[in-house]
Amino acid sequence: MSIIDDGKKYLMNTYNRIPVVFEKGDGVYLYDENGKEYLDFVGGIAVNSLGYNDEGLKEIIAKQAEKLMHVSNLYYTRPNVELSKKLVEKSDLDRAFFCNSGAEATEGAMKLARMYADKFRNKETKIIAMNNSFHGRTFGAVTATGQLKYQKHLGPILPDVVHIDFNDFDVLKKEALDNCCGIMIEPIQGEGGIRPADKKYLKKVRELCDELDIVLIFDEVQCGMGRTGNMFAYEYFDVVPDVLCMAKGIAGGLPMGAILAREEKARAFEPGNHASTFGGNAICSAAAGYVIDKVESLLENVREQGEYLKGQLEKLKEKYDLILDVRGVGLMLGMEFDRPVSDIISGAFDDGLLLLNSGTNIIRFVPPLIIEKDDIDKCIEILEKHIKNLK
Repeated sequence: MSIIDDGKKYLMNTYNRIPVVFEKGDGVYLYDENGKEYLDFVGGIAVNSLGYNDEGLKEIIAKQAEKLMHVSNLYYTRPNVELSKKLVEKSDLDRAFFCNSGAEATEGAMKLARMYADKFRNKETKIIAMNNSFHGRTFGAVTATGQLKYQKHLGPILPDVVHIDFNDFDVLKKEALDNCCGIMIEPIQGEGGIRPADKKYLKKVRELCDELDIVLIFDEVQCGMGRTGNMFAYEYFDVVPDVLCMAKGIAGGLPMGAILAREEKARAFEPGNHASTFGGNAICSAAAGYVIDKVESLLENVREQGEYLKGQLEKLKEKYDLILDVRGVGLMLGMEFDRPVSDIISGAFDDGLLLLNSGTNIIRFVPPLIIEKDDIDKCIEILEKHIKNLK
């Protein structure tokens, strides 16, 4: 039997997998088992920030694997401590906690908000999240996710989590005045259609959280780690959260998530309150330390190529009435159509271009941060071909 046949037989049916088996990658290209080349504008869903086959990353992983891959977090390791120091020094936050994924990071942030209120405030329990948001698939994270399709068949979900419209400050303020311990926001909604927050809105939310001592959580799992052209997305919006959730691109493809928090809010966690067996293990920490430095050197490229890609997408919008909008920041862009985009994505796949949807009518562009103009031009050529076919 083939790998695809075995996969269909033995893997749980949780993904509508495309029938392709990828064998290797190099730069911004993937290669299937038959040697066919694919230009990758999916990047592992914003994970493979350095693309594929980065020599420095491979070397750092190999060196660390020779020494130590994992010990319990009952002990210290040099890569983990050095990574926490690096993240704190590059951000406006004070403490780090490491886990394995974005969902775990958002779960931990929700726990931190409730524990802070229980220990240092009046035991408020309400967490405010946004309609159309996405925070992960685990129980708390999917409760915070503002899309009912992800909560289907789950029965009663976590109590005291409410959803309001994104960028509506008046409604948020009303909810925040009643029993609220935390507010969770994606600065740029990813699964919700590549929708950036309004900068003035975020500043008002920050001021309200300061006034009421509410924990402000930014979910930067997808939009962080250089994707906006800033190391952290909050820098683009010029608003510092109390708690920052990170994952995806942080370790270049190895499983890692992280929470950064201000000292005042981080003190809510004490030994026994929260943990992660594999979180911040030596090999993932070593990889993340390298990736962060490399991403920092790519920020100018992200801004330049993001502007170029957005410009090319906007030119297509001018040519084709079925394109309703082009939006996003840096190398996290969306193109919205007046109809489903599945045929465009499948047609582009056949022509060796990997694209990703965000909802039914939106194509999402989250390529590796090493992308260049020639790659973008090739993407646009294939994309336009299939827009014409759709029209």
